[in-house]
Amino acid sequence: GRYRGLHSMTVDGQVAELLVIEYAAQAKLYVPIESLHLISRYSGSEQDNAPLHRLGGAQWQKAKRKAIAKVRDVAAELLAIYARRQARKGTSFTVPTSAYQTFAAAFPFEETPDQATAIQAVLADLQLDKPSDRLICGDVGFGKTEVAMRATFVAVHNSKQVAILAPTTLLAEQHYHSFKDRFADWPVTVDWVSRFRSASEQKKILTQLAEGKIDIIIGTHKLLQKSVCYRDLGLLIIDEEHRFGVRQKEQLKALRSSIDMLTLTATPIPRTLNMAMAKLRDISIIATPPASRLAVKTFVQEWNKATIQEAIEREVQRGGQIYYLHNKVSTMPSVARQLREWMPELRIDMAHGQMHEPELEQVMARFYHQQTTLLLCTTIIETGLDVPNANTIIIDRADKLGLAQLHQLRGRVGRSHHQAYAYLLMPDKQQVTRDAKKRLTAISEAQTLGAGFILATHDLEIRGAGELLGDQQSGHVNSIGFSLYMDMLDRAVKALQEGKGDTVDLEASLRQTTEVHLHLPALIPDDYVPDIPMRLILYKRMASAVDEAALRALQIELIDRFGLLPQATQALFRVTQLKLTAQACGILKIDVSAAGGKLEFADHTAVNPQTLVQLMQSEPQVYRLAGAKTLAFSKVLEDNEQRFQFIETLLSNLCST
Repeated sequence: GRYRGLHSMTVDGQVAELLVIEYAAQAKLYVPIESLHLISRYSGSEQDNAPLHRLGGAQWQKAKRKAIAKVRDVAAELLAIYARRQARKGTSFTVPTSAYQTFAAAFPFEETPDQATAIQAVLADLQLDKPSDRLICGDVGFGKTEVAMRATFVAVHNSKQVAILAPTTLLAEQHYHSFKDRFADWPVTVDWVSRFRSASEQKKILTQLAEGKIDIIIGTHKLLQKSVCYRDLGLLIIDEEHRFGVRQKEQLKALRSSIDMLTLTATPIPRTLNMAMAKLRDISIIATPPASRLAVKTFVQEWNKATIQEAIEREVQRGGQIYYLHNKVSTMPSVARQLREWMPELRIDMAHGQMHEPELEQVMARFYHQQTTLLLCTTIIETGLDVPNANTIIIDRADKLGLAQLHQLRGRVGRSHHQAYAYLLMPDKQQVTRDAKKRLTAISEAQTLGAGFILATHDLEIRGAGELLGDQQSGHVNSIGFSLYMDMLDRAVKALQEGKGDTVDLEASLRQTTEVHLHLPALIPDDYVPDIPMRLILYKRMASAVDEAALRALQIELIDRFGLLPQATQALFRVTQLKLTAQACGILKIDVSAAGGKLEFADHTAVNPQTLVQLMQSEPQVYRLAGAKTLAFSKVLEDNEQRFQFIETLLSNLCST
């Protein structure tokens, strides 16, 4: 359903506000504000495909039970991985101060603030005595590779080998040349393996790697094969993790418990971002653009000849180069003929993955040295090609590409101080799917420098959060929504850590929430916060507060923004604090009126029975048991302040032992 607003009313003599949710045509559901912590935005699949369950039916409970069974398995596996990491005595690297400063000083650019922060975080990780796993998220050209080089320098200085894993042969070759140049003044051996190397060359390299004669090895997923042996691998750097398949990710997952890992990405996949947000992986974001960098101007429109000609001619006139991406090898020759007919003076080359290695290398070299004007290519250029003179990219059928791909491809241009342009072309809008429209809208709106992390969060919403482990990108997350799944996973992990994995009822913990009825006004009046959506947000934040400090911070914020708290809002904060206290010691319900009231205990309450006995013995005229799990009390509490003080004192006595 959708939120329709708030409705004030009196319930059992208690002035309150109810959340109105429209869940079917002409039908409304009134939900108590105190239940807001159970309501969250659904994020898992697109709106039209979100699972709908009938109120009071069994479908929702069945979906939750399936998700709970799965979440226990995921939690156990996560805990096993991270327990192994904690238990293993990893390598505590030492940073050679003088040598490191010399290496850092050779960096030809000035470090951006975010880049410097990321470097310090990585160095701090390496100095710990346990394996680290950090994600570096930053746009193309924002300096992620330099972060990796600093970490590599420290690892190699500590006599450890470093493996750098790249998704494509082109990117692996570029990394090889970059690392070779950067470490040229140091006694470090750098080499690489790929399909561009002959079988005899690769055999020789792998032999040297096993003997410890190679310090830094760079390659594609071949580095993960069982035949590849390392003498003493200490650090694994993964560039663009989203380009690797499920099988490779499972192999990487097994390595996480034994060596230090560093992942570089511009747009993390939903699962990776999910794990980082859940604090299961450390994350550093490089959002500060390099000096003089301009954002790429992005245009999303239907394919037409005039737009393409204008874009190419403008770039040619200013002496630049163009990428024309057409991701279908069989029709590339006809596209090349068409472009030559329009503009006969164009020097055009083609590049795709089906070409022989020497031919592809020659094509790339000609484009890099400005011997060709336009490179007609497939997504083979997505990673690894750095041509500062290329400042226009035209992407045909952009609706067929993923959000991360589009962002990476757009990053091929704008790598100098010139203004760059990206044209995302699509057919008639009727032929474009709903998800594709969302992707194109997201990338056209995210034109600022450093937008990769923002796009990754859009991807999280469009594609779904993804399973944290395993080979599925949706599954049980889709069935119950990202927020609820993560809440259950957090509870399951904590239960396992406390040795209560089999005894904690995850469904009950989500279902049980303490009710507090003091029969007095406890709300945010509309004359204090007139805006209904803002009041709803404040109610939600209050209901989701986890401790007294969070409540106190929210209270200070309200006073700062809206002025001194009205009496009803002060009462709401005190009621919420009572809930937190009662919930912590296993009290399900508090009901206090002018003549007395009662407390209802959960099955597994933390209240000591002996404390209850002593309480009833000390004041038998006030306290009595009204059932196995209910403590009743008779006392005149006509004044609101009297009710608060009485119940606060009672909870203090019951919950402090």
